Amino acid sequence: MSRQTTSVGSSCLDLWREKNDRLVRQAKVAQNSGLTLRRQQLAQDALEGLRGLLHSLQGLPAAVPVLPLELTVTCNFIILRASLAQGFTEDQAQDIQRSLERAAVASSCTGQAAGLVVGKPGFSLGLLGDLALSGASKDLLLLLKTWSPPAEELDAPLTLQDAQGLKDVLLTAFAYRQGLQELITGNPDKALSSLHEAASGLCPRPVLVQVYTALGSCHRKMGNPQRALLYLVAALKEGSAWGPPLLEASRLYQQLGDTTAELESLELLVEALNVPCSSKAPQFLIEVELLLPPPDLASPLHCGTQSQTKHILASRCLQTGRAGDAAEHYLDLLALLLDSSEPRFSPPPSPPGPCMPEVFLEAAVALIQAGRAQDALTLCEELLSRTSSLLPKMSRLWEDARKGTKELPYCPLWVSATHLLQGQAWVQLGAQKVAISEFSRCLELLFRATPEEKEQGAAFNCEQGCKSDAALQQLRAAALISRGLEWVASGQDTKALQDFLLSVQMCPGNRDTYFHLLQTLKRLDRRDEATALWWRLEAQTKGSHEDALWSLPLYLESYLSWIRPSDRDAFLEEFRTSLPKSCDL
Repeated sequence: MSRQTTSVGSSCLDLWREKNDRLVRQAKVAQNSGLTLRRQQLAQDALEGLRGLLHSLQGLPAAVPVLPLELTVTCNFIILRASLAQGFTEDQAQDIQRSLERAAVASSCTGQAAGLVVGKPGFSLGLLGDLALSGASKDLLLLLKTWSPPAEELDAPLTLQDAQGLKDVLLTAFAYRQGLQELITGNPDKALSSLHEAASGLCPRPVLVQVYTALGSCHRKMGNPQRALLYLVAALKEGSAWGPPLLEASRLYQQLGDTTAELESLELLVEALNVPCSSKAPQFLIEVELLLPPPDLASPLHCGTQSQTKHILASRCLQTGRAGDAAEHYLDLLALLLDSSEPRFSPPPSPPGPCMPEVFLEAAVALIQAGRAQDALTLCEELLSRTSSLLPKMSRLWEDARKGTKELPYCPLWVSATHLLQGQAWVQLGAQKVAISEFSRCLELLFRATPEEKEQGAAFNCEQGCKSDAALQQLRAAALISRGLEWVASGQDTKALQDFLLSVQMCPGNRDTYFHLLQTLKRLDRRDEATALWWRLEAQTKGSHEDALWSLPLYLESYLSWIRPSDRDAFLEEFRTSLPKSCDL
């Protein structure tokens, strides 16, 4: 060990230290430079100088006299490299690990405690490496809280960031990540303490917006809407990063049943996402933002894109009966999507929104519901024309199928749904024969359809299968009921009876199919069959049918609400009272 110590002369140590100090000063000059290109060049030159210096130091066997300088250079190198790259990489974590291992080797050779050898730079590096590699944990957070960096020595090598400043940054980042993880995993009460600690620490404004938003989300989930609102207002006052608090505000207002405020929040969010984010020149320091991962889909702080938010706004307008607003928002959304460079059609859909054909269908539903049937027809034709390439030679295959020379080709469910909506649009326009033709075309497609995920043979599980099966059954029921209602309107109850009977067979869990069948049997004076059906309907518990367990596409949910009779309960009560006393309950 003595040979190692004497092999590194004091002159070499002095030269290396002077080079470190010069490079640190150069980086600080670059930081204060107002010229972007000069700033970047000076910082890059300082980084390469630190890399070369670290290579020289680590080219020697690990020795205690050299380790404080080596760890300081490593710390400066990591700080500058991470700040220039605006993030940590795996090889940076490996650089940290290598330096700490060399310190451990030197301490084992001398018998000194590792903590005395690594000192402040080594401890800071260890914590930084732990956060970069493993994220936040309660043990690391506790360790960081109890660590008190010693005072800076006057003759110590220069550092880009002092130990106390780095500790404050790490403590805020640790606390925030810990709190956010608790929130995501469903423990908002446990998240509160960590988030409060992050808010009270060295928390820059952009991060404080996120912390306050997360606190608002915690209180919303804990049933404290007023406190949640206070934190969201505070988040909005802290800066221009309005996306997360506006999205959380829309969730809060939806939970409170304040639809107007919910939609206003979403409209503001769409506008906020359209404003380019102002970016400041990064500091050549480890900042809190640098240690935070981008929000994933499970995070309440994930805002998504402008088009995704626009879809949320449009769909909420549709769900809450604001058809006119929904139609306009959907048309804006389609214009936004079709003008972008994103793939136009890529089923199956990728989260968190539906695939493009379903957006078209939701838009058509909104137009029909707003009384704009002709615009809905135009949109449906546009959808079919845009997707014709996905269904090659369909017209010839259909002709072959009708002649019996070939089997009917498979097509996705949304193609059938397009014809269903076209039929409903023609109903609104009073073209009954054309409407019946579209409903028939829809049924022709549906009776040869297979749930899309099964057909594709992609990653498929039971839940996806149940959802697809439920959608297929409900689409068949919707088309049969719709055609049956047109037969009724034209006075052809016998044909209507056939469709309603088939709809009950196709979707036995849909109570509306029983109702329409019951009405038709009564009109045809088939009393015994009507009474038997009424008893069967009474035996069903409301909401117990299996299809209710699976969510349906929004366009289909909306369509089913159109053909759901508003006087169903009154009719059933009237029918019950008309039964003979011996049959009455």
